[in-house]
Amino acid sequence: MRQRPEPAGARPGRFRRLTGTRSGQLTVVVAAVALVGAGGWFAGSRMQSPADAAASHRPPEAGPVTVAVERRSLTASVVAQGSVEFASPQSVTLAGPVGSPDSGSGEAGAGDGVAQRITKAPAAGAEVKEGDVLMQVSGRPVLVLRGTVPMYRTLGPGASGDDVEQLQRALTRLGFDSGSANGTYGQSDAAAVSRWYESKGYRAVEPTVADKQQLGTLEAAVTTAQQALLAARNPGGGSGGTAGSGEPGGGSGESGSGSGEPGGGSGDGSGTGGDAAELELKSARQQLDAANTALSAFRAGYGTKVPAGEVVFLSELPARLDKVSVKTGDTPSGPVATVTSSKVVVRAVVPAGDAELLHKGMRARVETTDGTTADGEVVALGDDVPKDDPAGAGKQQGTSDGGSDGSSAPVPVQISVPAGTLAENAAESAKVTIEVGSSEGEVLTVPLAALHTSADGKARVRVVRGGEVVDVVVEAGLSADGQVEVTPSSGAALAPGDQVVVGR
Repeated sequence: MRQRPEPAGARPGRFRRLTGTRSGQLTVVVAAVALVGAGGWFAGSRMQSPADAAASHRPPEAGPVTVAVERRSLTASVVAQGSVEFASPQSVTLAGPVGSPDSGSGEAGAGDGVAQRITKAPAAGAEVKEGDVLMQVSGRPVLVLRGTVPMYRTLGPGASGDDVEQLQRALTRLGFDSGSANGTYGQSDAAAVSRWYESKGYRAVEPTVADKQQLGTLEAAVTTAQQALLAARNPGGGSGGTAGSGEPGGGSGESGSGSGEPGGGSGDGSGTGGDAAELELKSARQQLDAANTALSAFRAGYGTKVPAGEVVFLSELPARLDKVSVKTGDTPSGPVATVTSSKVVVRAVVPAGDAELLHKGMRARVETTDGTTADGEVVALGDDVPKDDPAGAGKQQGTSDGGSDGSSAPVPVQISVPAGTLAENAAESAKVTIEVGSSEGEVLTVPLAALHTSADGKARVRVVRGGEVVDVVVEAGLSADGQVEVTPSSGAALAPGDQVVVGR
């Protein structure tokens, strides 16, 4: 008997396979759902609101900023920028012309109508000593002497004063002693000047032709007055004693008849003739006295002189010719040069507040741009510092003039350095460090920011101890480099390593 075939979907084996597949899929689905749920829970547990996120990123509360107390040496100093210069600048100006009018020596004079010209200019950088020839003007020398009184006039016989005494002392130093420095120019001084000029290869300015003519005229006037006095004393003298020609002692041509001339009578030798003779004698004496006075006065100033333009007095010698303002052929008007001392100084300018810490005698350290160093000393402050402009046209940088209270104006400072140092660094800039104080060995120090003053006026520092901040009363001392010396008050404790509060 034939069997009917089973439907395709009714095979037991196929059913089993299909049933197993659906069960596995269900398991996968359940597992996936569980995994998604777990992931959602995990994600949900990690999610934060904006407020929670901000709170979680908030920085922790700030604690005090502290710095350790140190034990060290302190040196307080003022630092400034300055320049290296030669000391004592002084402008050189001729006080007048060289030579003299009509000198009679063939040399240009001051009044011969010829303009004076520089025939040999000063040499910049040269050193001049006392008695040296600085320059030449119209062939005449301009000589250098040491002195503080400036040359302002011609010095010659009869002159007196401090400038004359200064000249006399200078001549003595040069070996041309005039006898005494009494401040009055005499003939011995004139002789000393002549010897000095001759040693330099020049002739001193001697009396001019006009001077000599004037001397002759005055001497002739004295002679004439003497003759008149002799005639007045001997009214009967003359040619025959009677005839005259209007000369003293002469008559009118006839004896006994006069016309008011000395020796004339009234006809009989009596009357007013005696009175007239007496008057004539008195007048002759007065004329002779006047002539002698004029001659003596002229002779007092007659002789070798030093023209105003031929000597320059400088306060310090030897001197260095720093700058020359003229050249050969120029007319010597105005400053011709600037001289300085051979010594070197350093000038700087400091703020007014720092200047209050400085005084003369303080030690200083100078360092130039090329690294050269030198020790120095403060020698001048403020108005005591010489001005930069030797001619007086302006004030040096950093003048102490300033505001109404003068507190904000910078203050000039001058530092001296040992002789022979920094000469090669002249005109260079330099760093100046001036020591204003130092501690006696090592001391306790804290930053300046750690020091504060309480309401009772006492200085204090805040120290962190055991998680707490406590105040320690201290006495402040020297301050330098941002540190300040502190000494704890009696009973207070402060030691190196303690943490002091400098901020929060």
